[in-house]
Amino acid sequence: MVKICCSLLLLSLLSVQLKANPGLKVRITQNALEYAKKVGLEILKKNIEKEQFPDLTGYERFGLGNVNYNISRIRVTAVEFPNVSISIIPRSGIKLMIRNASLTINMNWNIRTWMFKDGGRSTVHISKVFVTAIFSTPLDSMGRTSVSLNSCHTTSGDTDIKLNGKSGFLHDFFIKYLKKPIHRNLATNSCPNIRSGIQLIAKDLQSLNVPVRIDDLAEIDYSLNSLEVFRPYIDMALKGMVYPAGNYTGPPYMATPIAIPDQSDSMLYLAFSEYFFQTFLFSYYTAGAFNITIAKEACRYLNISTEMFSNIIPKIAKYSTIPYPVMMKLMATEIPLISLQQDSFTLEIQESMEVFAVLPDSTTQSLFTVNVAANTSIALNVFDQKLTGSLCLNRLQFSLAHSNVGSFEISFLENILSYILQTELIPSANAKLSKGFPLPNLANVTFTRPRITIAQGYVLISTDAHYKH
Repeated sequence: MVKICCSLLLLSLLSVQLKANPGLKVRITQNALEYAKKVGLEILKKNIEKEQFPDLTGYERFGLGNVNYNISRIRVTAVEFPNVSISIIPRSGIKLMIRNASLTINMNWNIRTWMFKDGGRSTVHISKVFVTAIFSTPLDSMGRTSVSLNSCHTTSGDTDIKLNGKSGFLHDFFIKYLKKPIHRNLATNSCPNIRSGIQLIAKDLQSLNVPVRIDDLAEIDYSLNSLEVFRPYIDMALKGMVYPAGNYTGPPYMATPIAIPDQSDSMLYLAFSEYFFQTFLFSYYTAGAFNITIAKEACRYLNISTEMFSNIIPKIAKYSTIPYPVMMKLMATEIPLISLQQDSFTLEIQESMEVFAVLPDSTTQSLFTVNVAANTSIALNVFDQKLTGSLCLNRLQFSLAHSNVGSFEISFLENILSYILQTELIPSANAKLSKGFPLPNLANVTFTRPRITIAQGYVLISTDAHYKH
């Protein structure tokens, strides 16, 4: 068959290669294969019915010489696939079987012998066509997964040819010598057409090996690591790692195994491990994304100045007789930590926040430094083929690390500092999280009815798929 819903099938034509634990595991169920079969047959029918076939020219031998034939203007007017199945061969690959397919063809024909010649228009009905193909994906020479057609066999049964306006001996004679090239062409070209389609699939499969850009700071590696073929599903292990943009040095973490629950209601299940999200945070930490400056000009809800702190810290009132603008610099002191528990996605962030007075000459004077420990919860959503998030602050803890304005009780400042972080940092973080990151996907395939479950050690997305053609 030609390229049958490549974007879905390439996810299922797989054999076993064992590598490291993945950051992302994708499960393809029998529902996905059945949908791929349905859509693929629709595409195949349309492609066959609009395809322009080359003329067939040649000769057949008979007792008194050769019968030269020419078949032209070949057009398929109808094609039926009453019985098609796609099944998983455990630890081997995928088996495609087409049974009792039929085609109706209109064509021009011309036959010539040394005794006579004739031609005209004809209708051909080919029935009882059987195709069996087995696919797998062995490693190529570069150690990457490549799609392979292991075996393919085509047989056709009955061929009924009606020559318009012909009857009698010549009608039967012509049909006899037209059947042979039609049968031969069907048997010869079916499997090469399948192989050609598989080559297109292989090209699409290689797109998984290309890093996916999130933004200017980070990229995702969704390359295929390994897979296991079971009955009735296929598990794909994708590398599932986030890198700082252009820097493909591995993060200081090890992925742990993911065990997807035994479910089959959806077409696809995507399990993102805690490791995936930790590499996500590591990449943005490395890129300095958690180092933030809050200045008076950027504040939307509060006029931050030394006057805010002077009632709590007397030395500031003596230091600045007139209010000076305040600037706050936050710097992550540790790589943020992810925790995935049942129905709970939390993020722990450790920051150092240094508070400065901005003097009239635009220089700054450090006032004090505070350690900040933030505990947040993350809610996830799938939108526009991306996994998006929103942050909710659970609690903040402050401790005084250093002061240039004398000692003071940090608890008196907690409400002010919490308000500033709540109104300035959380909305900014949510604006970035709402952009999300791309999920592993292929052209023309969209996820439908996605559902997100948070379990211990991973986030599971259950989804169906729609192929737009």
